[in-house]
Amino acid sequence: MLKHGLIPLFLLGTLAAPGWADDIRRITHPDGRVEYTNVGSSAAGEKVSIGAAGGAIYKYRKQDGVLTFTDVKPVGREFEIVKVECYACNPTSSVNWHNTRLNLTAYNAAVEVAARSHSVDPALVRAMIHAESAFNSTAVSKKGAQGLMQLMPATAAELGVTNALDVQQNIDGGVRYLAGLLKRFGGDTRLAVAAYNAGPGAVQKYGGVPPYAETRVYVQRVAILRDRYRNAGIRF
Repeated sequence: MLKHGLIPLFLLGTLAAPGWADDIRRITHPDGRVEYTNVGSSAAGEKVSIGAAGGAIYKYRKQDGVLTFTDVKPVGREFEIVKVECYACNPTSSVNWHNTRLNLTAYNAAVEVAARSHSVDPALVRAMIHAESAFNSTAVSKKGAQGLMQLMPATAAELGVTNALDVQQNIDGGVRYLAGLLKRFGGDTRLAVAAYNAGPGAVQKYGGVPPYAETRVYVQRVAILRDRYRNAGIRF
């Protein structure tokens, strides 16, 4: 475990030790923040398997010694990452996407440069980063997608991205890929976002948003986040 930092990437996916899931309960706070705790069967909240949680899940101990799991990166304490997955792709997510906290400042320069360079709405870019990784630049999914915009290795290679965990490269590559999808689907944001999640072939095959639960909720949530970022002043 590294103090005030992330664990090595090769350890991702190995931290969900046997027995944890039996005692874990999920508590959803009013602001959409989700916390997982193993204080016992009498704890409030819904009993879950840690594998069912969406987004990055952090494990740490509170001052009273209670082992806690949360989707908000702990500050000023030791922690471990249990799992990283597409933040907005879980069809059963209990997050209220209409009021979950926005991130208006992280990676501002890189987002603005990429959005302007590729003529993509910066609010959409920010919404995509929020949906894909919750602004975790070291996010690595179980499928191998990497970084803020969760680029798959093959896609990153096609885009000339040599280090998908580099913030500038990742954002520029992701936005360039998104710009290509927008062009391919005639500027239709819903279809471009669906293609980003499920692949352009799936969108072409079904002539619209594919009938995949993950993709459909993803498209809806990205649209909500994009509108909220626009309303918060994220624009050219």
